[in-house]
This record gives sequence, structure tokens and C-alpha cells, in this order.
Amino acid sequence: MSALPVYRWHLAPDGLATRRQLRAQGLRPGGQDVAAQFERPRRRRGPLVAYLYRVDLAVPVRPMTPARRAALQKANRARRTCPSCRRDAGYVIPAALGTCVPCAYPDPHGPEWSTQ
Repeated sequence: MSALPVYRWHLAPDGLATRRQLRAQGLRPGGQDVAAQFERPRRRRGPLVAYLYRVDLAVPVRPMTPARRAALQKANRARRTCPSCRRDAGYVIPAALGTCVPCAYPDPHGPEWSTQ
């Protein structure tokens, strides 16, 4: 296995792009291996690393089909549904809590103390 070429921030050659840059062009890596990486230095921590892919080998993004859209909506709905009370929380349930905020932190005084 050969080592990847490493470029400094903003010094990568033309023809290479990150996943986000490819996506902005309507492309995806399409199974190709990482061609290089670039590093952005930081003061007190290790450098930020981004992988670069060849633009000429990238393929178009797959179109969103009705079935994929329905599956994505179903998955997002499951992430918003509280497993305790089975209600749609209106936000993605935090993994640290595992339930919606009202179920995780019930009001000890009951609903009569609420301000609404």
C-alpha cells in the first residue's frame, strides 16, 4: 500500500475535490479510492484532514426516486418519535436522552404548575 499524497490547505491541485465539492457539482466518488488528502493545521490540536477524489472518475449523483423519498421520510419520522410516549416530538430525539425532553425530565409539580 502506498502512502497518500498530502497537500496543505488551499494547495490541492486542480482535478481533485472533497465529497462536498463533488456533491456541489452534482457528482459522487462512485466507488473510487481516495486519491489524496489535505490537511488544515490547527493550533492546539491535530490537523483537520479531508480526503480528495479525482473529479474525472466521479459519477453523477443518483436521482431521488419516490421510493427513496418515502424511505427517507419514514426513517426521519422514526428518529422523531419518542419510544416512551409514542408522540412525534417535532425534533430528532437526542441519543443521550433516548426519549423526548418531557419524558426525560417530567415536571415534578404536574401540569397545574405550568405557565401556559
